[in-house]
Amino acid sequence: MSTRQSACAILCLAMLALPSAVRAQSADLVLCDRVAADPADPDKPAEVKGVAEVAPTDVAIAIRYCTAASRSSRRAMYQLGRAYAANRQMAEAAAAFRKAADKGNSSAMVELGVMFGTGNGIALDTEQARILFEKAAEAGNPRGITNLAALTGVAPANAAKSRELLLKAADTNPEAQYQLGLMLADGSGGPKDDAGARALFEKAAALGHVGAMVQAGAFAQSGRGGPQDTSVAKSHFARAAALGNEDAKARLKRIECPYVIKDKRGNVQTNLCF
Repeated sequence: MSTRQSACAILCLAMLALPSAVRAQSADLVLCDRVAADPADPDKPAEVKGVAEVAPTDVAIAIRYCTAASRSSRRAMYQLGRAYAANRQMAEAAAAFRKAADKGNSSAMVELGVMFGTGNGIALDTEQARILFEKAAEAGNPRGITNLAALTGVAPANAAKSRELLLKAADTNPEAQYQLGLMLADGSGGPKDDAGARALFEKAAALGHVGAMVQAGAFAQSGRGGPQDTSVAKSHFARAAALGNEDAKARLKRIECPYVIKDKRGNVQTNLCF
């Protein structure tokens, strides 16, 4: 079956499966959404599921139909950038992200900002990255907020602003929950709040954030911000350890094997478990 025939077959299935409101959109945009929509893009209709990454087998279809749809849709332009990035055509991806960002797509602002911030496929320019993340953050994009906080840091001059932005994204974004939890735990940018930090770490951990699992375990182990509970701590550490986190592995070992055997020079030889 040719690429065109495959695309037509997918389009037919997609059109039948989607609600009438979505089917009313152009066929090009429906298929572009089907293979290249970003699940986290605020521009994406709720009815469109999206894909974490554009599959290699869908790149040609995505480029073709997103190109056509991008003439009248800024999210399609952003999705075209995703398709180009998946195909390692970084110059084309940057151009598409820039056009979508200029039209107000906050996800494109984030992706272009990441490219500037890392120098991936574009000249390194952290100031441009900051400007783009700031625009995305002002538009309420959770990734824009967390990336801005990560780029600008939590120095006293901007800690309060970082905390304010993270709070806006913390309802649904686990990275924002984790970063805000760290700020609450340290008292950075506002009052210290161990109970609030612990709640945020627990929330982010439940959404799969590994760093939050470690922090939630540490808070439960020490009784910080709530009751001490070693079993809860072990559960958090075990989840993070299973995902490869070395800190969690060490913490879990110290809980299970708390007695340390050292040699005469004070070097750790082994741990005794119980």
